[in-house]
Amino acid sequence: MSGTEMLGWVATAVFVASYFFAKPAALRAVQMAGATLWIIYGCLIGAIPVIAANALVFAAAAWTVARSRFMAPSLASGAENP
Repeated sequence: MSGTEMLGWVATAVFVASYFFAKPAALRAVQMAGATLWIIYGCLIGAIPVIAANALVFAAAAWTVARSRFMAPSLASGAENP
């Protein structure tokens, strides 16, 4: 088994493992790690759709993490958006 193929299997395992995390922060972190592995794999095999799809997954997970970290405090304090 080549190193590239092994990377694909590791990325698959990380992606599947993400479904077993109950805490949202841990789930997003594992999703981002898996997406990063898939992006690297996609670059190695020259698969633009794999790169694009996982860049979107990474961005969505990162946005969710950022939103929960930066917007939650203002929501918790009772501040409303105008």
